[in-house]
Amino acid sequence: MPSGDVLVLIDEDGRVVEWRSQAEQLFGWTAEEAVGQAVTELVRGIGTDAAGRREGVAPTAPVLVRPVLRGTSVMWQVLAAQDPLPGQNAVSGQDVAILEAMFTHSPARLHVLDEQLRVARLPGAARDRPGTPLEDLTGKRFAQAYDLEDPEKEAAVAQQVLDGGEPVLCRLVRAVGDDPGGPGRRIYSVSYVRLENAAGDGLGLVASALDVTEQENAHHRLALLEAVRSHVGRGLNVGAVCEELVDAVVPAFAGITVVEVIEDVVHGEEPPHVPVQEDLVLRRAAFRGPVSAYPVGDVRPLPRGTPFARVLTDLRPRLVSIGEDTAWLSADPARADAIQRSGAHSLIVAPLALRGQVLGVVSFYRHRQEDAFQEEDVAIASAVCAHAAFCVETARRYMREWIIAATVQRRLLPQHSATPSTMEVCQLFLPDPDGGGAWSDTIALPGARTALIVGDVAKQGIAAAVTVGILRTAVHTLAALDLEPDELLARLSDTASRLAQACAALPPGDPMCRESLTAGCAVAIYDPIELTCTLARAGLPRPVAVLPDGTSTELPVPPGPLLAETSSAPFPATTVGLPDGSTLAMGTATSAESVLAPSGPLRPLLDSVGTRPLPELRDELTGALADGRPAGDTLILLARTSALPADRVLALPLPDDAEAAPLARRAARRRLETWGVDEETAFTTELIVSELVGNAIRHGAPPLRLRLILDRMLTCEVSDGATSAPHVKHARTVDETGRGLFIVASLADQWGARHHAHGKTVWAEQPLRPPPAPGFPG
Repeated sequence: MPSGDVLVLIDEDGRVVEWRSQAEQLFGWTAEEAVGQAVTELVRGIGTDAAGRREGVAPTAPVLVRPVLRGTSVMWQVLAAQDPLPGQNAVSGQDVAILEAMFTHSPARLHVLDEQLRVARLPGAARDRPGTPLEDLTGKRFAQAYDLEDPEKEAAVAQQVLDGGEPVLCRLVRAVGDDPGGPGRRIYSVSYVRLENAAGDGLGLVASALDVTEQENAHHRLALLEAVRSHVGRGLNVGAVCEELVDAVVPAFAGITVVEVIEDVVHGEEPPHVPVQEDLVLRRAAFRGPVSAYPVGDVRPLPRGTPFARVLTDLRPRLVSIGEDTAWLSADPARADAIQRSGAHSLIVAPLALRGQVLGVVSFYRHRQEDAFQEEDVAIASAVCAHAAFCVETARRYMREWIIAATVQRRLLPQHSATPSTMEVCQLFLPDPDGGGAWSDTIALPGARTALIVGDVAKQGIAAAVTVGILRTAVHTLAALDLEPDELLARLSDTASRLAQACAALPPGDPMCRESLTAGCAVAIYDPIELTCTLARAGLPRPVAVLPDGTSTELPVPPGPLLAETSSAPFPATTVGLPDGSTLAMGTATSAESVLAPSGPLRPLLDSVGTRPLPELRDELTGALADGRPAGDTLILLARTSALPADRVLALPLPDDAEAAPLARRAARRRLETWGVDEETAFTTELIVSELVGNAIRHGAPPLRLRLILDRMLTCEVSDGATSAPHVKHARTVDETGRGLFIVASLADQWGARHHAHGKTVWAEQPLRPPPAPGFPG
């Protein structure tokens, strides 16, 4: 049999249209028997005799099967081949089975395209397959036949295959849908392979289109859930978590998303259990979309009878279609107007709930040309909201702790700092979002002096707030003893160490067992009479002084160890002169690099303070520090000094004999008259002066000095060269002496003593009585 003879011609439906004599010799069937029959039936009928073949059949003879284009039809030729062509194998039973499977069972739609990329034939086996378009596709261009999203691009890809011969396989293409509320657009995996004749010329294309909509949607849902799990929950407050949620689902899952959270939950309160009250108030915590019914932050109850309110009663998500006749829209006109203007047509409402407690509700909308939600999307929305609810609850618990910490930090002592007459004080405070432990205090001291304290606890949250409260209490207690800065820090560190040891002795299950009281602290005491400032610091950066002439310098205050450290290093104090009109800046470590350091980017702002109001400088620094600051509280205490007028101070050296007391009383009486002090206060002051001077003569050492200071209080000070500490004695009735300090303690508002390098100073303070009102006796 000559090689290349055409034996059989088969149409696109797999039926024999020509059966040559050579085919009869080869297969044993006559033309009358074969024409019109399915080729698969003929092949299965071969070999029915006892020898396994029909008379004259040569089943091992090689044949070649190839497609040919006849007009607009594709047919299949079976040719005789004595030997396989180069690169080809002889047709076998397996080849026939493959052809049969492709035509009858392939999940992909096979299309034969002519040279104009028009559908020449749609194999008959595919026409009855579910999902096949009802209209006849023959003669249509392939890209338009399936309403592809970008037909021009698809035509260009097919033309490239036809021209170059390089096949394109498994290309994902989306078909548009006419109805935005319908079942959704389809996604196809499209492949193009060129048809060639024996000479290698292009005759057209075989295009296959496999519907992979469900697989792609499943992949999309998995990717959405992964994105939600990865990006939602990074924030530590409820509002941030809700913003992360809408960012993750818009536009990947919905074109519009609204998150509404119960108002009490936003403030850290315990969420209610189902069923909830109908008038429960919710806050719009986050929104993404073109048109919003209410602004973010708006607080209002959900209208009754709406899907949103019903979801909060049974915690069941709902798929809702939206149309012009949707009844529940009338219950919320503002929301109905926003839905109409945005073109929303499909809605899923899902609860934010955890363990039967309601946190809020999430509304997912699809609008305009987006596909309508399907039932499968409800499960996805529920999974998204389940993860979001867990994150919201975590943020709620953290916010509750943060609110408690902030409240404790604000209210746990003391509430109001002193406002000294010789110093203008202004505080810059940028709290850490996680709740830090920085604080500052301004404490009035005897002799018109002022103590400035800045501290920073090395922890966060409630533990930091409690530690701040303990340390502030200790600072105020120690300041009342009129200690120098170095001694105050030493005693404060001892107090913190004892408290830390007590915490360490608690049972392991107690949260305070693991808490440390380590903290930094800086103390400065300003004297407006001597115009000096004594400073000591425990771990915090060096303070900065800006002098009236515009020069600035870091004050040479040696560093001391942190409070409660095991180190036995001292807290050395330094005394510097601060002229009238100087500005002192003290801050936490977070402010050192940017503001207090000589090379800090914001140091020029501090250096240029001059006579500007301190609140103005604070606001400017706050704006500059708002972005890019390090973690932790940023606190800077600004203080501008002023001298106490000389005419409000009486300083008098005293002899160390019996003449000292009468001399001191006369000088005090004259100065009190000059100041216009009332008679009762003046009499009491003379008695205090007499007792303090007498006590200094009996128990002290020269030199002696009297000083009266008129400020917010009337202060009497007597200094001597002895280092012995005064103490109150309770004399017996028959004793003639020993009542001096007892009398002073009874008459004065408060009294005390402070030690310095040249001895000690005993002081007593009295409040000034206001002058009597006109027309009333004094």
